[in-house]
Amino acid sequence: MKTLQICETFTSIQGETTHIGKPCFFIRLSKCNLNCRWCDTKYAFSDLDSKEIKIDELIEMAILSGVKLVNVTGGEPLLQENTIELLNKLIKKGFTVLLETNGSIPIKKVPDKVIIILDFKCPSSGYSEKMFLENYQMLKKMDEVKFVIENEKDYRFALNKIEELNLQTKTQNILFSPVLSKLAPRFLANWMIKDKTPAILQVQLHKFIWPDIERGV
Repeated sequence: MKTLQICETFTSIQGETTHIGKPCFFIRLSKCNLNCRWCDTKYAFSDLDSKEIKIDELIEMAILSGVKLVNVTGGEPLLQENTIELLNKLIKKGFTVLLETNGSIPIKKVPDKVIIILDFKCPSSGYSEKMFLENYQMLKKMDEVKFVIENEKDYRFALNKIEELNLQTKTQNILFSPVLSKLAPRFLANWMIKDKTPAILQVQLHKFIWPDIERGV
């Protein structure tokens, strides 16, 4: 029976993506190949804080959650080979499935019905040169591209990448998310209004609902 290394599972409100605000079951996989400076889930990187769970058990957990939206996240979920089987089984069970992935690993094996939330790392992350650029040519209309923005340099970088990669022809779901501890959303909003930026301003809703809770939300 195939298994995955899992950091945590929980039911909450989807705090990001265009599905923001919806009840969602989260499957957070362990380990990541990047270490972004502003990452808020570094606790998922360690084997000490993970457990091996059978894929069929994860499917049963999703069913028992009672919600139809599942977010497979990390860490970096595509580091584990068996993640693709998990995604396929969730789709077969009729779930709407989101996959959050950091942009550095090929997405070509991800099932077509999965909604991919594909990061493009800005300079403040320390990993903007690690992106697998072919990914951004394989996007489906329902997929989403997320830029996490810490400062104006990141913002200008994101604008350039939208144009350079013709992202608007791939998807209309381009997300700009401020690093809340570093950039007040109003500053990013003002830049976007001034430039008529072709993106969606996205704050992490769960951090406003549960500001003092770091996990399980």
